[in-house]
Amino acid sequence: MLKFNVKGMSCAACSARVEKAVSSVDGVTSCTVNLLTNSMSVEGSASPQAIIQAVTKAGYEAEVQNDISKDDQNTSDFKDKETSKILRRLIVSFILLIPLMYVSMGHTMMGLPLPSVIENNHFVIGVIQMILALAVMIINRKFFTSGAKSVIHRAPNMDTLVSLGSGASFVYSVFVMIKMYDSSDHSLMHDLYFESAAMILVLITVGKMLESRSKGRTTDALRSLMNLAPQTAVLIKDAAEVRVEISQVKRGDIFALKPGSAVPVDGIVIDGESAVDESALTGESIPVDKVKGAKVSAGTFNKSGYLICEATQVGEDTAISKIIRMVSDAAASKAPIAKIADKVSGVFVPVVIAIAAVTFAVWLITGESAGFALTRAVSVLVISCPCALGLATPVAIMVSNGVGAKNGILFKTATSLENAGKVNTVVLDKTGTVTIGQPEVTDILAENGSDEDELLKIAYSLEKKSEHPLAQAIVRKAEEIKTPILNVDSFRISTGSGVEGEINNENVAAGNLRFVEKLCTISDSMKQKADSLSLEGKTPLWFVKSSRLIGVIAVADVIKEESPQAVRELQNMGIKVVMLTGDNENTAKAIAKQVGIDEVVAGVLPDGKEKEVRKLQKLGRVAMVGDGINDSPALTRADIGIAIGAGTDVAIDSADIVLVKSRLTDVPAAIRLSRATIKNIKENLFWAFFYNVIGIPLAAGVWIPLLNWQMNPMFGAAAMSLSSFCVVMNALRLNLFKVHSTKYDRKIKTKPIKEKKIMEKTVKIEGMMCPHCEARVKTILEELAEVDSAVTSHVEGTAVLTLNAELSDEKIKSVIESQGYKYVS
Repeated sequence: MLKFNVKGMSCAACSARVEKAVSSVDGVTSCTVNLLTNSMSVEGSASPQAIIQAVTKAGYEAEVQNDISKDDQNTSDFKDKETSKILRRLIVSFILLIPLMYVSMGHTMMGLPLPSVIENNHFVIGVIQMILALAVMIINRKFFTSGAKSVIHRAPNMDTLVSLGSGASFVYSVFVMIKMYDSSDHSLMHDLYFESAAMILVLITVGKMLESRSKGRTTDALRSLMNLAPQTAVLIKDAAEVRVEISQVKRGDIFALKPGSAVPVDGIVIDGESAVDESALTGESIPVDKVKGAKVSAGTFNKSGYLICEATQVGEDTAISKIIRMVSDAAASKAPIAKIADKVSGVFVPVVIAIAAVTFAVWLITGESAGFALTRAVSVLVISCPCALGLATPVAIMVSNGVGAKNGILFKTATSLENAGKVNTVVLDKTGTVTIGQPEVTDILAENGSDEDELLKIAYSLEKKSEHPLAQAIVRKAEEIKTPILNVDSFRISTGSGVEGEINNENVAAGNLRFVEKLCTISDSMKQKADSLSLEGKTPLWFVKSSRLIGVIAVADVIKEESPQAVRELQNMGIKVVMLTGDNENTAKAIAKQVGIDEVVAGVLPDGKEKEVRKLQKLGRVAMVGDGINDSPALTRADIGIAIGAGTDVAIDSADIVLVKSRLTDVPAAIRLSRATIKNIKENLFWAFFYNVIGIPLAAGVWIPLLNWQMNPMFGAAAMSLSSFCVVMNALRLNLFKVHSTKYDRKIKTKPIKEKKIMEKTVKIEGMMCPHCEARVKTILEELAEVDSAVTSHVEGTAVLTLNAELSDEKIKSVIESQGYKYVS
């Protein structure tokens, strides 16, 4: 994907024009223009030069944007550079506007005094007004140059409307002045609109400044993330500490972390102990202890001890850089709901100009003066606001992405942010998602004649030599309570059954029931207790000493503390929750019962998970939550894939949303934020449309014959400025949204997808020799209306078709053989 900075855009009509121009370039598969950040993302094979040329021809400027993660100077791209420039322009314009308003309205309407030299010379008064208005217009010439360029390129924008309104008022006033030169009719003074020409520009500039300040606040989250990345690192070379630029750090370098310093790159601790503040990445305020072998992440802070670390990920590969890139990409992408505003914006300005022309003509035909007709036309031009339409969606998307990032919820695209709130079903993987993903000791049952301390001591000593995950759970438990270890001799492993050895010349063993039954007698009561543990999803491990059972230790993958709460919140939001796991049914049902999940699908392989998600999609939109490699097919298949941040890179890459904190309660939080964002966007679009629908007829004078309502162009300009400002401020309210608050949760009726008949057909084909052949056959088959998708394999010589309607074998045969391949069956 190529990213560009685009200069010269002032409204939604501009962004629509740029998007259309770039999309027409050969090799461009998709183009997204963001008015908020003045940026553009382009996918395809087109060269940057061709894309820049297309933008230039459209009347704007573009330059390739450097990768944020590679260039730390790019934080300047997100600084508010425009507000100060606009403010300076506004102050000078306002200083000139004060005497203009005094002369034009203060003296003419209110009788305020003027110097006697000019008080009775109305032509000189007019000249003074013209000079002051012209000065304001020169200061704000950007409106006129931008408006003229857009007309030349046949893509009128908001600046066109403003410049036409102000320019028409000025030109008409100049003609009136010429008429005044040879006339003694002082009433012509009331036909001068120089103050309107200047006031329109000043009021629009006020709106631009407020809008610019508000827009600048939307990138605060991204700027704060980028500022976390330190600029230097302390490397250890030849036993000496050397401070270098962060760009010079390479994978494998050894770096030092002193107390109070920021971690420059991702790494692993090779010496020292300390506590590291990871709140910037995870949101957890409690520092995390780091010892040898622990991982450290760029952007976190070393609180106390001195650490020596080895760099494992640098530059754009660090966790903080990936987060910055995700947030930036999501902010630059466009949500489907934005298409509504895009379609309107593309034709908005030409339509408004046409309405203004019709308004002027109609009032002249009805017998009104040219000044009256011009006032109505100018009012139409300056009250119309495509900016509000263009900002309605991107500002809300940007703010929401910032809120999500602060809470450890990363949306990869605006589409995923929009669609997350529309899901009907959430599918949860079990291991590592609902559960911790690491077995723990849950029960210790000592047999009569033994005690728990003795049982755990023997179990610890024996299992310490085993690498089995269940054995490691016992080792962790024993070390946690500082259990003493005994020496084990003659240790041996019976694969898949258990382990044996000798402690103080006594035989000891551990394993499953079948293994230990051969070594000792087991009472029925102990078997019943073990069966009860199994029904709870726990795995009982049996321990024997000198041919006598000494007890059972149960091990299980325990549920995360927040899992039951997360399931309750999802259900209270009207979402069906399903647990999907490859584990056995008893264990799966036991875990599901603990967290409150009613529907369980157990014993499924990775491809089985993908098929189960596909089945659920027939009834609505599905979100899949997982953390492992085996979840990636299902994450990709689901409408929304949600990856637990502590999971594998493959799962994260396959997902649409990443939960950095690995908390399941962030799943309902993500859905909650999505719903709030869509609500906010709809509010913005409603008010943007409503404003124009109400304002344009009022400005045109539709209500004058009925209610005598009419609008001064200056009020129209003020209203236009405020409309954009209000839309942006409404979007900024999302900064106050509490993603984990259930206060406003309610069951939203999401529209179910109409179930359609889906069939699969496997076709045997001869002649496919390579992946190129696969792609060719896949393409020709998917061109058939009855085929939703085709999965081809030259190795197996097959094409698996997913059909939405009946498709005859003859038609398939005809298509395949037309390309030189042989249809077999």
